[in-house]
Amino acid sequence: MVFGLFARVARVRVTVGYAAIVTCVTVALVILGPRIHDRVVRHASTNLHNLSHGHFGTLLDSAFVMDDGPIYVWLPGLLCVLALAELMWRSRRLVVAFALGHIGATLVVALGLTAAIELDWLPVSVSRATDVGMSYGVMAVLGALTAAIPGRWRPAWIGWWLAVGLTVAVIGHDFTDVGHTVALVLGMLVSTRFGHPARWTTSRYVLLVISAAFGYLILANTEPSTVVAAGVGALSALVADRLTRRRLTRRAPALPTPVTAEPALQV
Repeated sequence: MVFGLFARVARVRVTVGYAAIVTCVTVALVILGPRIHDRVVRHASTNLHNLSHGHFGTLLDSAFVMDDGPIYVWLPGLLCVLALAELMWRSRRLVVAFALGHIGATLVVALGLTAAIELDWLPVSVSRATDVGMSYGVMAVLGALTAAIPGRWRPAWIGWWLAVGLTVAVIGHDFTDVGHTVALVLGMLVSTRFGHPARWTTSRYVLLVISAAFGYLILANTEPSTVVAAGVGALSALVADRLTRRRLTRRAPALPTPVTAEPALQV
């Protein structure tokens, strides 16, 4: 029994290790108090101020410092997303997807904010906004599940998430909304290079449902965006599914018309 437990944990060792680290960091910051917490968040934030001063270590540190509310709210969802991806793609690919989303989306957002400040579209104060947590990495991992989704569901999956992400990015009032969508797209793109996933089981489908719900709450984190994005996403998923089915129907070869033999003439 003990050996079997260790074998199961070993299959999701990256998930367990990462969750253990962020849990320890979160608990320690709660114990140390709000003043230390705020100082650590400012130091680990991947904002323009820190990056422009050469604090590139924040690209790593920010993934282990959470500022997303009580740990019991986000930890179960985090475990489900990472565990599912690690079971389907194995540990190395999970790390690649998470790192690409966390770092890649951060840098894309930083470039966009720099341009917006230079063009006077945003105030300079946004360069010191706090930006820490696991949300970019989680969205990239969720996007990386795209290539593992069964083919008959994949068009609807892609249509749903792209529509939700773009809708939230347009109507949102925070640059992290754009970052989440960028991370999601990066995850979808990298998943095309991951090869063949592991097989689906009932427990993995359950993890997928929980992971999708958690990812949606990360994207649509306000009441207006939750309602609007759900409607747009559902419509987009339906359209993507219908278009794909129609295209497959047109490509299907027509069955030959059976030739009936002429009746023999009676002499």
